[in-house]
Amino acid sequence: MTTKRVETVIVGGGQAGLATSYWLKQHGREHIVLEKADRSGHAWRQRWDSFTLVTPNWTFRLPGAEYAGDDRDGFMPRDEIVAAFEHYVAGHALPVSFGVDVTAVEPLTDRPGYRVRTTAGDFAAQNVVIATGLFQRAKIPAFAAELPTDVLQLHSEGYRNPTSLPPGAVLVVGSGQSGCQIAEELHKAGRRVFHSVGGAGRAPRCYRGKDTYEWLTLAGFFDRTPDMLPSPQARFAANPHVSGAGGGHDLNLHQFARDGVTLLGHLTGASDGRLGMAPDLHESLAKSDQLEARVLGLIDSYIARNGLAAPEERRVGLRDGYDQSIITELDVQEAGITTVIWAAGYNFDFSLVKLPVTDADGFPLQQRGVTAYSGLYFVGMPWLHTQKSGLLLGVGDDAAFIAGHIAGG
Repeated sequence: MTTKRVETVIVGGGQAGLATSYWLKQHGREHIVLEKADRSGHAWRQRWDSFTLVTPNWTFRLPGAEYAGDDRDGFMPRDEIVAAFEHYVAGHALPVSFGVDVTAVEPLTDRPGYRVRTTAGDFAAQNVVIATGLFQRAKIPAFAAELPTDVLQLHSEGYRNPTSLPPGAVLVVGSGQSGCQIAEELHKAGRRVFHSVGGAGRAPRCYRGKDTYEWLTLAGFFDRTPDMLPSPQARFAANPHVSGAGGGHDLNLHQFARDGVTLLGHLTGASDGRLGMAPDLHESLAKSDQLEARVLGLIDSYIARNGLAAPEERRVGLRDGYDQSIITELDVQEAGITTVIWAAGYNFDFSLVKLPVTDADGFPLQQRGVTAYSGLYFVGMPWLHTQKSGLLLGVGDDAAFIAGHIAGG
């Protein structure tokens, strides 16, 4: 099969890859986007039926398609998000090839550049932009295989709605944004819910007259750079849980406990139809409480420092989760659990790049997406440049920088 030559190959057609394509097109540079899925908006299509943006609509800032509707502070539902991506590709005539899986990126041996091996043949490119994000492999522990075979197991990306699950209780594993939203929906649908929680924090939906995301944006929270973090591992902390469903509202594990959800610590294993849990529920709840307190303190300080007229607000702290008994073992059959939903996130994997381009944590070695290897770039992951580098709020800025680097090279 003939090797195709192109100046730049972008690996991944999600928000980062498309934003980079947009800017390269503005520079008039030849490129192609290779996307494994068969349609645009693939990551968003994997969300459940009632999913909405967690951040307000104004944070939808794909370059050339920034939100300009009349519901600035609302939360777009899943299908509207997918449609926005479809229109983005079509409206800007972005050169996306769908259904193409990239299997390797390796240096050319006879000249500068890279060979991009794919299921549709090889490409020879002067530049390669890795835009596959942080979410390549769903996190499901090996001991999941020890659960009874009649228990349905699926990752959060496979969940659609309560009626799609068999009757019975549901165990939701993970208390980030997805886990908490799914657990809440199932409980409201009348299911008995067991919720294995971790240390993900929470933030209020609104505080002192504005959406919390707007306050944090104004305060520069999302402009923080990696050198401001306490450790490199802090790059991988879960986003605070909050919901855009129903017009937007708080998510609070203590409220879950008050409403009847059974909270559990981290799962430690499974054997003979029984699950083991660490006795760390209260520690995880304390971490969530502490993050909310820090967020509120940051907002209060920003308001005071700038002399802003914002209404005072005193929030009542809940503690119901601390009243729940610590459970360290659970018989799946006795508990009536028929479904386990794994919502503990994803692992990332950049092994397709056949060069030493990652650190000890597997995160790309780069400066604002530019690696030590000429023509090799990363875009679309949090903390490449700032916290918002992987968000709709900021991915366009990083994409513009990479495209400018390519055009200037």
